[in-house]
Amino acid sequence: MGAYDDDNIFARILRGEIPCSKVYEDDDTLAFLDIMPRSKGHVLVIPKVKAVDLTDIDPAALAKLMTVVQKLSPKIVKALGADGFMIQQFNGAGAGQTVFHLHIHIIPRWEGESLKPHGTTMADKDELAETAEVLSSALAD
Repeated sequence: MGAYDDDNIFARILRGEIPCSKVYEDDDTLAFLDIMPRSKGHVLVIPKVKAVDLTDIDPAALAKLMTVVQKLSPKIVKALGADGFMIQQFNGAGAGQTVFHLHIHIIPRWEGESLKPHGTTMADKDELAETAEVLSSALAD
C-alpha cells in the first residue's frame, strides 16, 4: 500500500505530540475517541507498532490488537448503555482509509439511531472529554 509515514497523525499521537481523548492504553495498543465520531463513544484502537494497514502488520501484533478490540468492545457498550457495537476497518484510500496507520473503529450502536457519515463532523471537545472520562473508568483493568 505504501511506506509508513512517521508524521501521520496517529504516529504523532503515539509520540505525545498531539493530544487525544485516551480511554485505554497498554504496552502494545492505544485506544482513544475519534474526533469525528459516527456515534457517541466511537473509539479507535491502534497498535503501537508501525503498520499502514491490515496487510502491513505482523500476525502476532495483529492478534494483540484484536484481543484489545474484543476486550474493550463489550465494556464500551455496557458503559454507554448501547444496544450493540460495530467494528469498522479501512485499508487504502479507495476503501476510505484517511489515516495511514492501522486502526480499528469500535462504534457503539443504538437501535433506531443512524450513524453519522465517516470522517465528516467534528465532535464537541467537552462532550468528548465527558465520554472519555466515562470510558476510561469502565475500561480500566
